[in-house]
Amino acid sequence: MTKLDEASVASSTAERPPRTARIRSLIAWTVVAALVIGGALLMMRVAASAPAWRDALDPEGVGDTGAMALAEILRDQGVDVAVYRSRSEARAAIDEETTLVMANPVTLSDEGVEELIAPADRVVFLSVGTHLLNLLDLGGNAPGSSAPVSAQCDVPEFAKVGTIRPDRLFAPDDAVVGCFGDDDAAAVLISDDGGTRISAVDGARLFSNGYLAENGNAALALALLGQTDEVVWYVPSYDDTDFEAESPETIGTLTPDWLTPAILLLLTAGAAAAVWRGRRFGPLVAETMPVTVRASETMHGRARLTAKAADSAHAAEALRDGSRRRLARRLGLAVTATPDEIADAASDRLRIPRGTLQSLLAGPLPADDHSLVLFARQLAELETSVDASRATPDTHPGGNP
Repeated sequence: MTKLDEASVASSTAERPPRTARIRSLIAWTVVAALVIGGALLMMRVAASAPAWRDALDPEGVGDTGAMALAEILRDQGVDVAVYRSRSEARAAIDEETTLVMANPVTLSDEGVEELIAPADRVVFLSVGTHLLNLLDLGGNAPGSSAPVSAQCDVPEFAKVGTIRPDRLFAPDDAVVGCFGDDDAAAVLISDDGGTRISAVDGARLFSNGYLAENGNAALALALLGQTDEVVWYVPSYDDTDFEAESPETIGTLTPDWLTPAILLLLTAGAAAAVWRGRRFGPLVAETMPVTVRASETMHGRARLTAKAADSAHAAEALRDGSRRRLARRLGLAVTATPDEIADAASDRLRIPRGTLQSLLAGPLPADDHSLVLFARQLAELETSVDASRATPDTHPGGNP
């Protein structure tokens, strides 16, 4: 190891990161930790305050998507509303004097839905999907707008409903009556096939707490649900599903138990190694390298750059600046002498009228290579003439030696 390397090692060993840098790093990590903790708390709060999917058209839901307002209106009209979250209890409560009400029972199988509605004389689905429409032979989806529509059907219950603004329309089957629309697209489907009246409507934008008071929504709800003295309101949920699902094989179940701890151990070791090796890096240390560059190499290098850039004015300025410094030294002037002072002194030395050399030493610069060559020759001739005037004895009275 050379003395220079030893000195560099000693200098880097002696150098330590300043205390302010450590404080900045500590503050930065504190801010990052605070942001992470704050984001986690915000996500937990949003998740806790967000309405669950089961709140949609839930007779006990108080949010905008719930249906507690509809249940209370039915009770005010003398209808006994019983809420069930167990399909077996709901089925046991159904008789000829009750109306079975539920949202789309996506948590039940086809057999479970048919078994639940079998003993009921009146069934009202407050929301339906394509699969349920096909299962009950009600129809299919149909395009349409949300313009206000009236009943336009012969169902007596809808005579005083007025108009509604449905959010979804259906295409009824041949044996199904379509109301609040036309023969091709209706908002309410009614089927009396098999002795059970099944009514279907997409009530998410009609019967929820946030929309029940609009248009004739409340009147339509009473017409559908208020025809019997008792309402059995079943709320589907995944806690009451009849699906016997089998969990498929995943990567997590196929991997051995020791793989996850091994990955965590490797990540921890990598983080520890990064911290251990990262502490050795300090601030950059400026070091003067023992390199000597000849003046001629610098001159030729700058000349090649100037020639490559075709910058005649820059080259002329460099030539004139050098000539002015040399002339000032030869004429006995200070290094701070102005170009006009150098030109006047040179004119006196060469015994030519003042103002003759101002254009050469302080005038405009040449713009092309030909003018640059002529400009360089004039400067060289001026310096040669000044040197010659110094070497020749001055015999003129009052002249400068």
